[in-house]
Amino acid sequence: MGGYAFGRFRRALRMAVEHDDPAVRERSLAKAGRWHAVLDGMARGRLRIGSRTPVADVPAWATLEVVHGGFATGRLLAERPAGEQPNRWYLGDEGQAELLALLESGRYRVELPEDAALPTVAWLLAHGHHEAALDLVAELWPWLDRLRFTPPPAATAPPDGTAVHLESAGAVQAALRSRRVPPQIDAMRATLAAAPLDDRLVELWCDTVEGPLPELDGDGVVRGGWPCRRWPDDWAERRAGWLADAAALPPRHPKSNAARLRAALERCPDDSSSLTGREVGWIRRALANTVTAHGAPGSPRRAALRAVQADVAARPTHAAIAHVLADRLEPYPADDGVPSVDTVTEGRPVPRGLAAKVERAWAAPAETLVDRGIIGSGDVLAGVLPQLTGPLLAAGFDDPALRRLYAQTYAAFRRRRGLLLLNLEHQVRFEELPWVSALAPLRAPVTEAARATLRRTALLALTAFPQAILPNPLVRELSALAAHADVRLPLVEEVAADIFMGTFARKWHDAAALASTELAGTLYARYYDLPDAAFWRAHEPPPDPPEPPGPDARPVTADAFAALCAERAAEARTGGGSHVAANGTVIEQSQILTTHNLAALLRVLDPHALRGAAPDLTGRAFAWLVRRLARPAPGHHAALITVKNVAYAWRQAIFFASFCDAAEQRAAVGRLRTLVDAAGLTRFAPAVDGLAHVVDGGRFGADGTTTGGGRRLLGWAAGPHWYLTG
Repeated sequence: MGGYAFGRFRRALRMAVEHDDPAVRERSLAKAGRWHAVLDGMARGRLRIGSRTPVADVPAWATLEVVHGGFATGRLLAERPAGEQPNRWYLGDEGQAELLALLESGRYRVELPEDAALPTVAWLLAHGHHEAALDLVAELWPWLDRLRFTPPPAATAPPDGTAVHLESAGAVQAALRSRRVPPQIDAMRATLAAAPLDDRLVELWCDTVEGPLPELDGDGVVRGGWPCRRWPDDWAERRAGWLADAAALPPRHPKSNAARLRAALERCPDDSSSLTGREVGWIRRALANTVTAHGAPGSPRRAALRAVQADVAARPTHAAIAHVLADRLEPYPADDGVPSVDTVTEGRPVPRGLAAKVERAWAAPAETLVDRGIIGSGDVLAGVLPQLTGPLLAAGFDDPALRRLYAQTYAAFRRRRGLLLLNLEHQVRFEELPWVSALAPLRAPVTEAARATLRRTALLALTAFPQAILPNPLVRELSALAAHADVRLPLVEEVAADIFMGTFARKWHDAAALASTELAGTLYARYYDLPDAAFWRAHEPPPDPPEPPGPDARPVTADAFAALCAERAAEARTGGGSHVAANGTVIEQSQILTTHNLAALLRVLDPHALRGAAPDLTGRAFAWLVRRLARPAPGHHAALITVKNVAYAWRQAIFFASFCDAAEQRAAVGRLRTLVDAAGLTRFAPAVDGLAHVVDGGRFGADGTTTGGGRRLLGWAAGPHWYLTG
């Protein structure tokens, strides 16, 4: 792990030194500082990377600064700024009154979960729950001088409703205001603005030509008259005027036509006596270049070009449009979304990239944002779901002020970055926050509402992104909903191959048993040779300890499940490969056996709705993976990632196809074969042949092949992968 952290530190440091953009250098320097803190903490023993409490003597509920990969830096994000009102003041009568007034108004924002701690104390005391309040204060007491436990004020109360947004209006506004004109565009606009002066310069020298103006013939040879042969009476006066007007022009490339003509002009106050014959030849060549390319000064061709250039120069830059959009966001509350983007983008056409930035602040139902492509992945969907889940869970309280506080606390908690964990440790749970657990006895169940939201969210995730496995943040959100819906769903996370230690918790066994039961006899079960439900009953792990487990409780392991995954991974061991690749082959088998949550979600989905959507979901997943395979990979590592993601999409497609009848399955394979042939993916034909073989009732051999040359598609290989070497 230290090697990974050092590599990230070195990369950030290199970017901080070498990148052309000052803003990127500044951000990279800050990133390098955070990675240095990780390395220093590990070296000094202050950080235990892999633990759910990685910072020595800091409780699990404290919000940590976490960098890429789940490494804690040691900094607590709720550190109290100097000069801020002391926490102890809020424990007095005046402070309590201020917090209660803030809760009643709703004009505050819980940016970090800790911001809700003392408002919770105030609410508990005001409503007669003195013992719970005192217990909470006792737990917070050691940290009162170090951490901030109150929320910053806001101009407005947060809106109610079912709309979600990716970013607040204030965040989008700040991003738009930060837009700058790229140096290349700035230089181009300066060149266009100088075009009239360039034409006057060319005209000055053309007026000294005797005979036809110089031009280039088809071989690039200069033909025509010579400059510096005649000098109009007003030439010197016009020269002086041009030099005065051009004094503020930025420097041009020294070998450009304009630079050569200007340098010569500066040395010729009234004639060319100071120029050599070679220099006069350069003037002639420069004139020939520009006359051939753009026409003579005053010609229709040059006039048409200048008209186009003037139009381009007059157009507002993307940065200018971004600043206009930022101004239009000014009336909206900075902490919330905007109800419509049309009022922000109306008028002159807005570049798509800027419109997309504004759309990130659009507050609308999640389904609408998915349909519009604003929510483009399961990770993004997981990021906005707390805006729905928080109010849902908070509905268990009668007091509106407490509902607002609880919902904001939940959303802030879900913004915490997850830690890198080893030894089957689990992430800190929302209920472990002391101020949340203090309220737990007062909250009524919201079972039916949670069940409806769980069903809606699961269906949205599967139908919006049928090619993608559920990302871990979305799995955590669905797990939270399932717990409050009183639905036992063994949802499992994706395990990182580089830190996998060969063991799985009991819920992997439960998920696999559920998959074998739900999918018995289906295409999925035949394609992946799932064991039957009896196998899992015969290898039942010990039961989990009574709930709730302690924060440091070790989960029961599923040893038979882990052994079966390792045994089945032999199919992907082709000789050689790193330990990470070997781990990946085992993890992939765990995903196959559990369907990576697809079978578990059948418990909450409407089976009729899934059967109706299955043909479309199957086709979309197949179409996605063909497009992905047809895109050239820039290197071997990228090709490995492509094959892995394609195999995951393939597995999803086969799951959905399992809910189609036999005729539709054959039709889906036929459409897939057409797509593969059209894309020229001949190397992928064995995968299609293998699927067709199983659809027609066949099975794979022990090595994952068929007698006709078909192959079972897996994403990982410990050694060469047949698709990349075929």
